[in-house]
Amino acid sequence: MPGQIEGNETLLMTVPANLVQSIRAFRVVELQEEAARLGHHFLYAHPQAGATKQQVLGLIAESFQFPKGIGKNFDGLRETLTTTMANAGHQEGFLVVLEQLPNAQKFDKEARETLLDVFRDAADYWAEKQVPFRVFYSFE
Repeated sequence: MPGQIEGNETLLMTVPANLVQSIRAFRVVELQEEAARLGHHFLYAHPQAGATKQQVLGLIAESFQFPKGIGKNFDGLRETLTTTMANAGHQEGFLVVLEQLPNAQKFDKEARETLLDVFRDAADYWAEKQVPFRVFYSFE
C-alpha cells in the first residue's frame, strides 16, 4: 500500500536529524504518526491568525503548551526550545510543524525568517546533544 512504512524504514529516512525545511510533500498526519512511532515529541502550531510578532509567538507558545509569557519575544522562544527543554530531562527527539506562517504587515518576510532562525538555532543546539530536532514549515 503506498505510503506504508515497512520494517525499520522511516518516513524521515532521507531527512537529516536536525534541520528546518519546508513541509513540501509531507503531510502533517504522517509526520505526527512518525513522531509517535519514533517516541519523539510532536509540536504543532497553526499561527496563521497572528498579525504581529507577539500574536504569532503567542499562538506558537500556546499550541506547544509552553508556560504563559514564553511567547513574548524570539529570545524567550529560543531559550524554551533549548535550555528549558533540555533541563526537563532526557529527550528522545522533536518533530515540529509550523503550518501556514502568516504574511502580515507586522509579521513580514523578515519576521518569518527571524522566527525560522530561532528554530534553526534550536536544531543546532539539539544536534550538539545528538537529539533529533526536525522542523517543517509552510507559509500562508
